[in-house]
Amino acid sequence: MQRSTAQGSTAQGSSAGLRERKKQRTRAALLRTALELFITQGYEETTVDEIVDTVEVSQRTFFRYFASKEEVAFALQHMAEEHFVAALRERPSEEGPFDALRNAVLAAWDTIGEAITELVPIEVYLRQLRVIESTPALLAVHLRRSFEMEERIARLIADREGLDMDRDPRPRVAVAAFSGVMRVTGQLWVQGEDSSLEAIRALTEGYLDHLGPSLAADWRT
Repeated sequence: MQRSTAQGSTAQGSSAGLRERKKQRTRAALLRTALELFITQGYEETTVDEIVDTVEVSQRTFFRYFASKEEVAFALQHMAEEHFVAALRERPSEEGPFDALRNAVLAAWDTIGEAITELVPIEVYLRQLRVIESTPALLAVHLRRSFEMEERIARLIADREGLDMDRDPRPRVAVAAFSGVMRVTGQLWVQGEDSSLEAIRALTEGYLDHLGPSLAADWRT
């Protein structure tokens, strides 16, 4: 009886694992197809019907995984942001704010690249960033999401330093400077010829290293 119960539990676990893998494959197929259509024919010209017809699933299935077409467009961005936040949470408490931000983003690129390439080639991610920047509706959402992300990171920094962010402006100021560098390097990567993860990592590291000197009172000394 016990053996039969154990076998039944194993079978149920295996079945649940298969269902989960099928869900992951379906979500990945919807994501890949949507991004390819956004890139080749434009975000606004692509419909949910086209996406589901290509994958051969129903609209109901699409909305089981994504709340909207917009959510698909930012799915990889959201993934990258969550990897960075997780890396920032893991930075040792003795690191100063800028060191924690710098080391977190450099560490995150290692895991972000692996996570993205499990779904799409890095070139697709890069081209999707170009779609976002060239589509007014998506660019507006991107700016709003960027502001929300800055606020979230500033609160993490404030918590690390034991500060009240509503009384002390330093977390927001530090994150604004850091985020400005990230926007510049991201744009340079999108516009450049080298689409490798090594290129964006090197750009990020080099520009962050120039942040302190750029804020110095006198650039001539």
